[in-house]
Amino acid sequence: MCFDHDALPPDLPADVPRLAGGAAAELTEATSADGTRFSVALALSPEPQGPAVVIVPDVRGLYRFYAELAERFAAAGHHAVAIDPFGRTAGTGEREGEWDYWPHVRETTPAQIQADVAGAIVLLRERAGASVTSVAVVGFCFGGAQAFLAAINPDLPIDRVVGFYGALRGDRLGIPAPRAEIARARVPVLGLFGGADEGIPVGDRIEFERNLRRAGVEHEIHVYDGAPHSFFDRKQDQFAEASADAWRRTLGFLAAR
Repeated sequence: MCFDHDALPPDLPADVPRLAGGAAAELTEATSADGTRFSVALALSPEPQGPAVVIVPDVRGLYRFYAELAERFAAAGHHAVAIDPFGRTAGTGEREGEWDYWPHVRETTPAQIQADVAGAIVLLRERAGASVTSVAVVGFCFGGAQAFLAAINPDLPIDRVVGFYGALRGDRLGIPAPRAEIARARVPVLGLFGGADEGIPVGDRIEFERNLRRAGVEHEIHVYDGAPHSFFDRKQDQFAEASADAWRRTLGFLAAR
């Protein structure tokens, strides 16, 4: 499991300007490229200043953490939509409390999630119009692995991806291993990892970066020494500095041309 259900996304660092006038994220639905209806949390920025963001959650799907995270991105100048990847098997609605997510994780394919990302982009363009000029995918854990795999899809209209402690092996999730597949990446990639994350050993990160070099795309890999999996959580005060740095690196990566 990634975050606890009552986890909260870290606030934006004090040195990152916050835009006034942003509304709370709206829980609504979107239509996947394959016709599936799925839930999203949509937060539109009052002054968009960079690419829109599609957030792919961890194994628990769409819950409060990711709705609030979309609001943080909007306050930083990015339209944002957090998707629920389990609409096909678990129906719609925000995921509340403890639920049996693992069977749904195993039944969900990268192609389905990429179809959902495409549907989320359509929704962003419908709701925000011409201000959506480019799109990034930002994923966490299971969603981070899916973000890395989205980077190899030539038909997905995205410009860059960010993976927070995205799984680099695919066996447990039943997906191709991102550490190998990333050799076919077509867009820039930012990978953020905890140095004490036992589920993502250093050898996997080395292979992942080696294959990014083979892909020839702009990329950055940063490892936070001593940080565990899911360090990006406001409740974990001891990793507040790592979370703030991860925010800065992510926003800087989104702003880069």
